[in-house]
Amino acid sequence: MITLYFDPGLGAMIIQTIIAAVAGVILFSKNLMYKIKVFLGITKDNKKDVFDDIDINKDSDLENKNSSEL
Repeated sequence: MITLYFDPGLGAMIIQTIIAAVAGVILFSKNLMYKIKVFLGITKDNKKDVFDDIDINKDSDLENKNSSEL
């Protein structure tokens, strides 16, 4: 009979692999279901750009403030 030795590092690696696989399947299936719903017209496609919320002038004001303090 062959006995295998599982140290704590290997056990943690196995658990991490299982959790990552489950998370990947969940995220992939959510994205796939969303695309199917958009294709069938059940859900409207929200094409809003993520970067529309960023105010460029706010960053430049911070830079001007920091340079004036020096």
